[in-house]
Amino acid sequence: MFVVAISGPPGAGKGTQSKFLIEEFDFKYISTGEALRKEIKSGSELGKHIQLIIDKGNLVSDEIVTDIVKSVVKENMENNSIGILFDGYPRTVSQAITLDNVMKENGIHFVGMIWLEVNDEILIKRILKRGETSGRHDDNEESVKCRLNEYYAKTQPIADYYKKQSKYFAINGEGELADIYASICTTIKKHL
Repeated sequence: MFVVAISGPPGAGKGTQSKFLIEEFDFKYISTGEALRKEIKSGSELGKHIQLIIDKGNLVSDEIVTDIVKSVVKENMENNSIGILFDGYPRTVSQAITLDNVMKENGIHFVGMIWLEVNDEILIKRILKRGETSGRHDDNEESVKCRLNEYYAKTQPIADYYKKQSKYFAINGEGELADIYASICTTIKKHL
């Protein structure tokens, strides 16, 4: 089994590109954001706690996300999955270290971090447009700015972490969808 992570700022197109990659590589798709939203929808106490955090534009704690990731990796190993695509995980250096440890413990090949780079002005426009149709409460201007600040403070440092391991692959996320997708596929195939 192998694992690829796709990251970048909110609105960079991680979910859109992930849909294409699932088809190409037969990945098991894991969006920690979707997993968290599923927990919120369940109405559990944890879900209510997560909702409060997200509504403020903050990131959910490493502990909560790590438990979800460990469970997903174990489940997919038992189901003999070929590969896993993590969308939006890891989000902090601490989570990246945890992911590395989980991969090593289970003998899984971590291909690397695909990083979609997009200008902030474009990101804000994309997210506000998505908010008009998505029904997501966190797709508003105030929350977007807070999420971008969180991203630069907590997630951006992961780039340096993976660069040191030669597992960081920057992709321009501002072009045509097909061109972005082709660049991602080429990168993954080169490092499998």
